[in-house]
Amino acid sequence: MTQARFIVDGMHCGSCTGTVERTLLAQPGVSEASANLMAHSAQVSFTAPATPAALAKALADAGYPVSAAHLRLDVTGMSCASCVSHVEDALLATPGVLDATVNLATGSADVHYAQGSVAPSELVKAVEATGYGASVASADAPPPPLAERQAEEAHRLRRNVVLSVALTLPVFVLAMGGHMVPAFHHWMMHSLGERTVWGIEFVLTALVLAFPGRMFLTIGIPALLRGKPEMNSLVALGALAAFLYSTVVTLAPGLLPEADREVYFEAAAVIVTLILVGRWLEARAKGRAGEAISRLVALRPATARVRRGETAVELPVAELAPGDVVELAPGERIAVDGVVIEGEGHVDESMLTGEPLPAAKAPGAAITGGTVNGAAALAFRVTATGGDTVLARIIGLVEEAQGQKLPVQALVDKVTRIFVPTVMALSVLTFGLWLLAGQGFTPALIAAISVMIIACPCAMGLATPVSILVGTGRAAELGLLFRRGDALQRLAEVRTIAFDKTGTLTEGRPELVTLIPVPGATEAEALALAAGAEARSEHPLARAIVRAAEAKGIAPLPARRVRAEAGRGLHAEVGGAPVVLGNARAMEEAGIDISALRAAAEAEAREGRTPVYLARSGALVALMAIADPVKPGAAETVKAIRALGAEVAMISGDTQTTAEAVARGLGIGKVIAGVLPEGKVEAVAALKSAGAVAFVGDGINDAPALAAADVGLAIGSGTDVAIEAAEVVLMGADPEGAVRALRISRAVMRNIRENLFWAFAYNAALIPVAMGVLRPFGGPGLSPMLAAGAMAFSSVFVVSNALRLRRVK
Repeated sequence: MTQARFIVDGMHCGSCTGTVERTLLAQPGVSEASANLMAHSAQVSFTAPATPAALAKALADAGYPVSAAHLRLDVTGMSCASCVSHVEDALLATPGVLDATVNLATGSADVHYAQGSVAPSELVKAVEATGYGASVASADAPPPPLAERQAEEAHRLRRNVVLSVALTLPVFVLAMGGHMVPAFHHWMMHSLGERTVWGIEFVLTALVLAFPGRMFLTIGIPALLRGKPEMNSLVALGALAAFLYSTVVTLAPGLLPEADREVYFEAAAVIVTLILVGRWLEARAKGRAGEAISRLVALRPATARVRRGETAVELPVAELAPGDVVELAPGERIAVDGVVIEGEGHVDESMLTGEPLPAAKAPGAAITGGTVNGAAALAFRVTATGGDTVLARIIGLVEEAQGQKLPVQALVDKVTRIFVPTVMALSVLTFGLWLLAGQGFTPALIAAISVMIIACPCAMGLATPVSILVGTGRAAELGLLFRRGDALQRLAEVRTIAFDKTGTLTEGRPELVTLIPVPGATEAEALALAAGAEARSEHPLARAIVRAAEAKGIAPLPARRVRAEAGRGLHAEVGGAPVVLGNARAMEEAGIDISALRAAAEAEAREGRTPVYLARSGALVALMAIADPVKPGAAETVKAIRALGAEVAMISGDTQTTAEAVARGLGIGKVIAGVLPEGKVEAVAALKSAGAVAFVGDGINDAPALAAADVGLAIGSGTDVAIEAAEVVLMGADPEGAVRALRISRAVMRNIRENLFWAFAYNAALIPVAMGVLRPFGGPGLSPMLAAGAMAFSSVFVVSNALRLRRVK
């Protein structure tokens, strides 16, 4: 199964996305197709005989050409015609490539590919896989990102709006000025005459339709002729009907009864102008909706200072390579990922993790491109560049999530698929009913035009994707990466959030928390003995004892003849004396009396800590208690989740006593302990009986549970396996990210419901008004100009409402 992603800029409303999906699904070999209006993209899964080029042609034939990009590659190593065919075959086999031509004489390859489906670096790798060298020719640049295309679209629409307003304003003044100022009407009729006024309106309106309004005609009319009308078809029909009728009145009035000789040039011009204004405002708003990605992209500096021998040279970031040593000045933004090799300081990582406090960095610490160095000068070795950096992967994940469809979108798709044909049928019905009611041809035509213009499938098509776009972008700024857009909806519906204990609610690194020496012994003596015995052990409890001694500046005593006993502890000779370090069973087997500290050990165990006895020469020396400290903010996280109406559970592989002790301290009532990795899957399944379950974890052993939950949330400091198994990544190590994710998912879903309510309610309420159902009861109707204004406002309202998500805290 091959997957490809096409950028389809010709989609303008919900019915367009339905047409694109049906066109793709109709092609042999296509199994899945999903179009996204907000991202102007189409995702398709296919096998032979389908090819990217064939799919692109099918979309172009349907009136929705894919946005294609051109790239030139410099290819080395070719020596004959077979080399050319090998390279061409490799490129054409790459998903998303539409055409590839290789020139042996120039050593180059011209590639045309579907924008958004494949990256230039992937094309280079495809050529290199055949044994030839390849690089992107510097003359060509990669295609602009979505944010830039939206900015260009807004700029183009602004030019059309300015031109359309300039042409429409005289038409509106000539047509409506006389109604508002009778003296102006008398002056026009006396000085210009009615026929001249109509002639001027005809010319200006024709210019409006021919230039700024041409987009509606060139897209809408062909779609109508193909039997697949969409939003532009409605606008084109409405404006053309008003224009053509008025043209007949102006140029051939004898064809119509005298009572019907009225012109509506101003309606045609104003319809186009108002809808262009709406499209422009919508494009501007959509540009702001995608600002989160633009801000992430802007985090990448253009240059960096790279060491070359004893000096440092300024190089473009694109030329950095793994292994380069980069010097960082105080306050400088970090260019790419790396590892600190010189200096100590702090780095502000808030723009990636959402964590407000700067992170401490010392030699050996990893740093991330896009973050900001603090007050210290640092040097780091580059570990990843280009698309391999954390920032690039984050941008990719966010863009992928923004192109996803939520389950709630299925209903919208069903409605928009039949919406435009239904509106056209209602328009014809309105015309017929008005004629039958004896209202006359002209009023019937105006009512029919109003029905076509008032309908707004754009609002329905934008309701869901624009909220996803803004919501996932805002989530990224808060350190939350939704790897799948539908996780937004499922997370908002969860009733229980289950946490793994170790590494998620706790630090995942045991620490010595209590040391009780017997009378006559000291803490320093006990630590020196214990650290000496454990110095060579990699066991987590042993490392906790060694770290405690190092923190107090206590040197471990020399040890030899160290012998570990699984499940008990160890025996060693430390400082020339036999030492036993372990649990109660180890002490009993060694014949050591622990009664003096048994009560204290039992108390520590009840608190979820691990008691460890220390004895020397057969006599008890001290009791140590080791525990995995709870992360700061874990208790507040549990409290906040409960305040949001969700239950909290904890799943752990620890003993029931230890797990329950931690849960008590955090305020968690439901504990499932003593489970193996596969047992966590069963525990998640059991919790699902009370509703949807989200699981938060960080380790390799959490991956099955993350995948089994309705929504998996991986702590970003965890392993790659856990992150790959989760739908949501919490970039920080703080479990509070789960609260932020829950809040923003609910905010996005609430916003989507508001948008959908508006979109459906708007059309359900105003289409009947445009048809004139209120007229028999003395109520108002709608003129085409008012209908155009209302329709334009509808889309702008939906996008503006979604923009409120940028302020989610």
